[in-house]
Amino acid sequence: MPFLLLKDLPRYECLLEAAKEFPDLDPSACEAYLNLLRTSDEVYGVVERLLTENHVSSGRFGVLMLLWRASCVPAPDAEHRCAVNGRRTPAELADAAGVTRATMTGLIDTLERDGLVRREPNPDDRRMMSVDLTPAGDAFIRQILPRHFQLMAALMQPLSIEERKTLVGLLNKVLRHAPNCGKPVAANE
Repeated sequence: MPFLLLKDLPRYECLLEAAKEFPDLDPSACEAYLNLLRTSDEVYGVVERLLTENHVSSGRFGVLMLLWRASCVPAPDAEHRCAVNGRRTPAELADAAGVTRATMTGLIDTLERDGLVRREPNPDDRRMMSVDLTPAGDAFIRQILPRHFQLMAALMQPLSIEERKTLVGLLNKVLRHAPNCGKPVAANE
């Protein structure tokens, strides 16, 4: 589902006019924000189509990626493949994905039903469960990743390496600032 329900963004001149009525409207900030959301929607849509073709939701793909990343350690073979030995608790997965534990339980349930992950008692604490990829889950993620990585490269192709670094820096700057936005300002500030 798109974050921004506008296909055609308002022209900058329209934002300038609106700022006359709403003095808190910063036209350049609004323009940047709307373009960020529109771009996010388009990029998300490209990836979503790939996931849909492979019959996996973005949430389930995210869990598989977290488990795949957790399980990747350098292997001694010449091809530098990853060796599978990573496990994560459902709580760790929920925190890493930014979802509730109940949501993560649902995602794990469907992935387990499809044979892509398995739950096992945590070797360090038998009261807890660990989740890891099954061989089928590892094969599934490896089947999708080449196309996923191709899509990432294709989406970023118009930007030079330097422009990509600048974009990452700018996005991180906004990301670091975002948690402070929308909070009430103290009376003495």
